[in-house]
Amino acid sequence: MLEVTGLAWGVTIGAVVLLLALDLIVAALKPHRVGFREAVLWSVFYIAVAVLFGVIFWNYAGSQFGIEYFSGYIVEKSLSVDNLFVFVIIMTTFAVPEEHQHKVLTFGIVLALIMRGIFIAVGATLLNAFSFMFLVFGLLLLYTAVQLFRHRDEDPDVEDNAVVKGARRLFPVSDDYHGGRLFAKVDGKRLATPLFIVLVAIGGIDLLFALDSIPAVFGVTSEAYIVFAANAFALLGLRALFFLVKGLLDRLVYLSTGLAIILAFIGVKLILHWLHVDISPSVPEIPTTLSLGVIIGILAIVTVASLIKTRNDPDQKAHAGSLRASKKAPGAVSASEQERDR
Repeated sequence: MLEVTGLAWGVTIGAVVLLLALDLIVAALKPHRVGFREAVLWSVFYIAVAVLFGVIFWNYAGSQFGIEYFSGYIVEKSLSVDNLFVFVIIMTTFAVPEEHQHKVLTFGIVLALIMRGIFIAVGATLLNAFSFMFLVFGLLLLYTAVQLFRHRDEDPDVEDNAVVKGARRLFPVSDDYHGGRLFAKVDGKRLATPLFIVLVAIGGIDLLFALDSIPAVFGVTSEAYIVFAANAFALLGLRALFFLVKGLLDRLVYLSTGLAIILAFIGVKLILHWLHVDISPSVPEIPTTLSLGVIIGILAIVTVASLIKTRNDPDQKAHAGSLRASKKAPGAVSASEQERDR
């Protein structure tokens, strides 16, 4: 078992909060269109922070836990790219002005961290109390993988999201963003702005992603501290990564397929672990080092194959993938395509 002191937890959470505060201050003080150079610098900074933390943690906790951290980080980073697809869809659906996209993404990351922190605490408690939860998490990941593969060529319908529908019923919504405020007075009436609905949509989507990503990272480590750190550092770089790669997302045509395979692989790993612990020690387990190699290999193959496919067939466009069939009419233009054409 990994022994983590209260001080280590405090320092880690404090560092994450400080980095989030930095993002919020930049977004609030200077709303602007984030350019390519700025996105590259922020992306390099957050990856460097994550790697530096991993190196320090490796030296402190040992190679086994160090490998688990980097494995969890890579899993969460790869799953976060799928988040970016959905963020593009949300931004396009609600026509978010470019100067406010930075703020929306930062608040979205804060919501994601809060919800994932809750899920991590609940998940760790359940796994420690009931070993059969490894089976439950494994089956959940297999179901998610099958659904994602079945609907890999579709995009989620943001307007059909239950959370968004509920927010629209509770709050009348204005047509204007009113300088990036969440609420504004129009003709004496207090209305929610589209920015509020966008944050609600991102929060709802973050909740769904947490249901998949937390069991996935528990598949490579059962240590709550590592799960939190891997999630936090992967999400912190998400805002910069959005502006860096949003123009390239359409080329990752096999990403949903690759993520489905990764989720299925981790699901099988969790089920084998449950069988090994609860049924028979003779059931083999998949070591973390092998998991890391498989995940990196799948991501590399998916990326190269996607780039080759889109180079040979430029009309091929990627989709975020969905867990259920879209209600959009066949042939409808996807949000990612709209973003590209703008």
